Amino acid sequence: MSTTADPLAALGALPGVPEAVDSVRKAVDRVYGHRVMRRRSNEITAEAALRGARGSAALAGADWALEEVRRRTDFSVDEESRTVGAALRLTAEAGQLLSIWRQSPLRVLARLHLVAAGGAGVSDELVGRPRLAGEPVDEPLIELPLPGADEVAGRLEGLSELIIAGGSAPALVTAAVVHGELLALRPFGSYNGLVARTAGRIVMIGSGLDPKSVCPAEVGHGELGRAAYVAALEGYVSGTPEGMAAWITHCGRAVELGARESTAVCEALQRGAA
Repeated sequence: MSTTADPLAALGALPGVPEAVDSVRKAVDRVYGHRVMRRRSNEITAEAALRGARGSAALAGADWALEEVRRRTDFSVDEESRTVGAALRLTAEAGQLLSIWRQSPLRVLARLHLVAAGGAGVSDELVGRPRLAGEPVDEPLIELPLPGADEVAGRLEGLSELIIAGGSAPALVTAAVVHGELLALRPFGSYNGLVARTAGRIVMIGSGLDPKSVCPAEVGHGELGRAAYVAALEGYVSGTPEGMAAWITHCGRAVELGARESTAVCEALQRGAA
């Protein structure tokens, strides 16, 4: 990712990206315009959080049925249950960190990792901080080359500066870059995918694109499939205009599918009230 002046705005002009931004905005507007949202938005938000957490956990290798996630109360039995529990905790935490995110994104990322890993049996020494040289990373589903600790520190600082500076880039572009950069760097020893997707969600909420968090991109990423997710991420990591555009448009499609999911929830609630 370039750190030249307002590089995010430049990414917003890549071929196919303006169309993706427009399509996402229309999909989000459809959800927010649904009559159920006017009186039962809290229920839609809660359901979107649950489904988003399920989707994020599935991408991390814990592909549970929605009803199983809804039913379970103990998430400490094994690695899969710990992953699902971490995803649920992160989803609940996302909306609480908006003001801090705008001022100190790195503090938020550290907090997210603490929330994810702190209840999952990870050593306290490895929780809530970027990895040091020589420390391993447990992210088995992302097999891209792993940047060194010095590169991670420099790129995290650059990402933080971009977020604090703000700019004119569409929310979709910023969310996709935050998500992609964290997956590319894998700055923590564990749960990087969960943290990356949650950080993208925070951008979507804080930007005003999805302020009630009812369009869970994690659902869409899960629906598009892990192979497509990794292939699109490889485009981001390549740094080419075509690869970056492919990643951003992939993320846009995931948001649209998340919006469609919540629209279906609205329709179900409406039929139940009829």
